[in-house]
Amino acid sequence: MAAESIGWWGVPLGILAGTLRGSAPFLFVSLGECLTEKSGKINLGLEGTLLTGAMSAYAISYLTGSPWLGVIVAGLSGMVLGAIHGWLCQQPRVNDVAVGIAMIIFGSGIAFFFGKPFIQPVAPPLPSWQFGNWSNLPALKSALQVCPLFVVGVILAPLMQWFFRSTRWGLFIRAVGDSPDAAKAMGLSIFKVRMLSIIAGSFLAGIGGAYLSLYYPGSWTERISSGQGLMAVALVIFARWNPIQCLYASLLFGGAQAIGPTLQAVGVDSYYYLFNASPYILTLLIMIITCSPKRSLIGVPGALGTDN
Repeated sequence: MAAESIGWWGVPLGILAGTLRGSAPFLFVSLGECLTEKSGKINLGLEGTLLTGAMSAYAISYLTGSPWLGVIVAGLSGMVLGAIHGWLCQQPRVNDVAVGIAMIIFGSGIAFFFGKPFIQPVAPPLPSWQFGNWSNLPALKSALQVCPLFVVGVILAPLMQWFFRSTRWGLFIRAVGDSPDAAKAMGLSIFKVRMLSIIAGSFLAGIGGAYLSLYYPGSWTERISSGQGLMAVALVIFARWNPIQCLYASLLFGGAQAIGPTLQAVGVDSYYYLFNASPYILTLLIMIITCSPKRSLIGVPGALGTDN
């Protein structure tokens, strides 16, 4: 560990490394959920999508030797689950939250069932870019290893922001999410726009799962997601449904996730489980603050959480 080799100076370095490596799943899932919620629907099932994507990517990478093919298959598996969720949640008298919980169970069950044979085998991981080669410090070199998939997510955030603000389809999605009746008057298909938004959002969540199993932590286990799919829902609320702020919030969550392991690396064993729970504590605090009846949510789509 970087923190072990250079003492307490390694704490900020370890948190930096954890931020760069651990924030990508939060980023992809939150961007996917942001896209979905902009259309007026909530997809709590992204936790199951994350797990299915992680399992699919790892299995394909192991069987074919190509981790990038695994990433593509992970996204496609997410699209399949998104199509199921998108159809179900738009049926009459069907609740978004209930469908989301069912999809968590369904996606997790698929991942656990088909992933059993791949828990022990070692699959080829995703490569990393070495941005620290200018330094002679091995700890700094290790901290500045960045997966190309993380860079893709960073680029995707401003692109999605531009998409919502400056494109016709972005306008359609925002119109459906803010006022379905007005969107109908414009001649838009509410079902089609929401279906495509949910499928695209689930594709991104599947990519986030591929990052988990093929890069960080870089293995397939049944507990690999650690609730990151559900935390992304709180992250989107915290980011006010803004893709750029989703990027910043993902970096914050990734850094919080690195606090426990980094402190343990420099010998801080007291309150180890408390530090490891930092992302969950952060999620709880965000929900308490944002759900206050005295505060109004800025940027929330008008139809979000309604039956329209």
